[in-house]
Amino acid sequence: MKNKVQQIFKDIDSFTITSTDSLEEFRLKYLSKKGIIPELFKGFKTVSPDQRKDIGRLLNDLKNKAQEKFNQARESMEFRKEKHEEYMDNTRPAEEFQLGSRHPVSIVMNKICDIFARIGFTISEGPEIEDDWHNFTALNFPPDHPARDMQDTFFIEKDPEIALRTHTSSVQVRIMEKNKPPIRTISPGRVFRNEAISARSHCIFHQIEGLYIDKDVSSADLKQSLFYFAKELLGEDTGIRFRPSYFPFTEPSAEMDVSCNICEGKGCNVCKYTGWLEILGCGMVDPNVLNNCGIDSNIYSGFAFGMGIERTAMMIYQIRDIRLFFENDLRFLKQFESII
Repeated sequence: MKNKVQQIFKDIDSFTITSTDSLEEFRLKYLSKKGIIPELFKGFKTVSPDQRKDIGRLLNDLKNKAQEKFNQARESMEFRKEKHEEYMDNTRPAEEFQLGSRHPVSIVMNKICDIFARIGFTISEGPEIEDDWHNFTALNFPPDHPARDMQDTFFIEKDPEIALRTHTSSVQVRIMEKNKPPIRTISPGRVFRNEAISARSHCIFHQIEGLYIDKDVSSADLKQSLFYFAKELLGEDTGIRFRPSYFPFTEPSAEMDVSCNICEGKGCNVCKYTGWLEILGCGMVDPNVLNNCGIDSNIYSGFAFGMGIERTAMMIYQIRDIRLFFENDLRFLKQFESII
């Protein structure tokens, strides 16, 4: 053991402590409960009686030497830290802080909200976890509607009556239940659908839905409002068309398409090679929806519309893959630094 202790003396002398990490390494190696020196003391009981006096003295000297080296190194580091703080130049300019950029989805959402605010629409918001009434039943979804199937909706397993909202129309139901007409509001927010992820679709996306209810509201009001919106957002040269469609909560219903500015009408994977891109669904509010929400459909009428923000942003910035919005790739997001 004597030779082993003498070797550890040399190892301690040669151990260089230059940082808090190396200081901690020294402590763990030599002074901690499982360190070399405590282990030597544990083995002291096996030393023969005639060597115990010399070995005991060496062990004590070794422990004192290691502890002294540790204390001196720690005090030296604390002194340097104090001196650094004492002589720190508070007048020195701060390091440059690189600002981030607004997300393209946020930019487009704010643009859309600004456009509808100019014609009197307010902004309303609601919960992302909804009950069956606000997400389906009040909106005239029959019990056997495909949207209620697990293939389209993320239901909460513990309670099948609760789901992640599939659209922000649920916010419109809450607005109609608590307010009397006239109502003119848009509802932006995040929605969830159990869809396969591809260049054109994602299981998470953002919507803006609009609602206008008053006396004598007609489809002409709907078309003029959406014409104004499309021209303001996409430019005067944007082609617009309406196609008949079906939604449980509107009657009659339509899809509004705009000319694809990514391929300029030639056809691409985003517009499914048609030259047109569906931008929103719309229609006159079904009387059943008004009655479900406590509004007399014999007195009032209204229109509603809804659009996906990502799809619109893809058109504006000519982005071919919706997945880029959710990957948090700084190389992609950095392109929008100057867009405020």
